[in-house]
Amino acid sequence: MARKNSSSRKGVDSTNHNHSGYSHGIEPDVYQELARLQEIIYESFHIPMTRWTVIDEGKVLDQLEMISDHVPDAINRALSILEKEQEIIADAEAYAQQMVQSAQQKANQILDQTGIVQQAEYQANQLRQQVQQECEAYQQQTLSEVEQMRRQMTQELDQIRQQALAECDAIQNDADQYADAVLIHLEEQLDDMLRVVRNGRAQISQNSLPDEPTPKNLPEGNGHN
Repeated sequence: MARKNSSSRKGVDSTNHNHSGYSHGIEPDVYQELARLQEIIYESFHIPMTRWTVIDEGKVLDQLEMISDHVPDAINRALSILEKEQEIIADAEAYAQQMVQSAQQKANQILDQTGIVQQAEYQANQLRQQVQQECEAYQQQTLSEVEQMRRQMTQELDQIRQQALAECDAIQNDADQYADAVLIHLEEQLDDMLRVVRNGRAQISQNSLPDEPTPKNLPEGNGHN
């Protein structure tokens, strides 16, 4: 497979720089395998005096398969993060429930000790509302962060897939153009060889014709007496 060497190696450096920190929700292996795919392309044999590069199709396909294998790992990690966030929310809700129960117990103690029912209910309600508000705020923040991570992960996966497909299409188009150019050159060479063969045969045919008789070679009986 041949690829037209129209890209600058600056693309590799900028890609490595932009992904040095890795985005949230995407495994570093995905970016490493993409960088390896670019290395395979730029390290392939360059045809001298041309803008073409011969690329090992098997290596490219294997590298794309490795990228596809790492994408599910990134998704599983994002799901694991989501499960962890849900566990945190559940723990927060359990803690809030414990706080409410503790407040209720304290209110009952105050009621038993002082008999001030209204004060105990007021404090319990205030504490319950405060805990509930904090729990709802934390839950909303966690859900917002998880949703943002999910959208970012989906966008990055789509970009990776589109980039891989574009690279494959470009490689295939360059290979077709290179093959067509080679066949055209071969056709011209064959035409030249066929022309030489025809001229040679024509020359041989002319050399094989018998010589026409000259007057001095005519038999003597055919002249004037």
